[in-house]
Amino acid sequence: MSLPEFTLRQLIEGGVHYGHQSHRWNPLMAPYIHSKKNGIHIIDLTQTVPMLDAALKKVTDIVSKGGSILFVGTKRQAQAPIKDAAERSAQFFINQRWLGGTLTNWKTVSNSIQRLNSIDEQLSLGVEGLTKKELLGMRREQAKLQASLGGIRNMKGVPDLLFVVDVGKEALAVAEAVKLGIPVVAIVDTNCSPHNIDYLIPGNDDASRAIAIYCDLMARAAIAGLQQEISDQGEDLGASEEGMDADAQAAEGEKPEPADDAEAAAEEKPETQSAGESQPDAQPAVEEETTAEAAGEGDVVADQSDVQPAAEAADEQSAGEEEAATAEEPETEGGNEETAKNV
Repeated sequence: MSLPEFTLRQLIEGGVHYGHQSHRWNPLMAPYIHSKKNGIHIIDLTQTVPMLDAALKKVTDIVSKGGSILFVGTKRQAQAPIKDAAERSAQFFINQRWLGGTLTNWKTVSNSIQRLNSIDEQLSLGVEGLTKKELLGMRREQAKLQASLGGIRNMKGVPDLLFVVDVGKEALAVAEAVKLGIPVVAIVDTNCSPHNIDYLIPGNDDASRAIAIYCDLMARAAIAGLQQEISDQGEDLGASEEGMDADAQAAEGEKPEPADDAEAAAEEKPETQSAGESQPDAQPAVEEETTAEAAGEGDVVADQSDVQPAAEAADEQSAGEEEAATAEEPETEGGNEETAKNV
């Protein structure tokens, strides 16, 4: 994170060390006054440099974390530098009259911003059907809202830090920021009070060259914060990608486990083969069983062959008995006749 660089000579050339007339001073600024020359107080720049550096670090830190800065400077010589610095650093600004409640009554201000957006949209679509008087009133309202709210129309809420030029003129803005707990970075001249200022920068708040130096440094600090935020996001993305790669590599490292299973299966194959080698011992047993079954079938066939002659013998025996019976019948008939004659 590189902060904008500046030198003491640049501050002197810009007239930062010139304060107000000595009779208009604020005694609370006495610790920051170096001397008095020709009725004008001279600010001690040896204190301004480190305090300005601390303020720049705070701005960079807030922007790097995604925060927003509101540049406030409504005096004539500060309007252009304030607007330019805010637009250059993609921040927000108010360079016209500070509307009461801009921060403390943000809901109402956001409604006015919505009204400004609706007017812009209506005018962009066309002015057909509007009378000359209606169109003139709408354009006047647009110009008024644009002057007061144009610099904060894209702000989604209250800012994270306030940068103020001339705390005497912007006392209302400082009071609202203090009420909401928003840190304030401010340029404080010898005629102003340093109270309620979180990051005090003693310096001339009237010279155009001095104001341009302040605004340029703040814009560069905000840009440095944006660059830091982008680089941090890149590192986060890179870290997440590295994590994904590590997970993928871990997954790939776990994948070879099936290969181990295959190796285990290959180691088991010889055992299966050895079991297969023992199968020929089982084959003779199967052949013996087959032979036994064949032998049993042969016995059955043999038994059947023995039964057939026995059946034939029985048939012959029965046929012989029938013939014998037939032969005895005539004798019986003859005996009967003899019996009848004797009677």
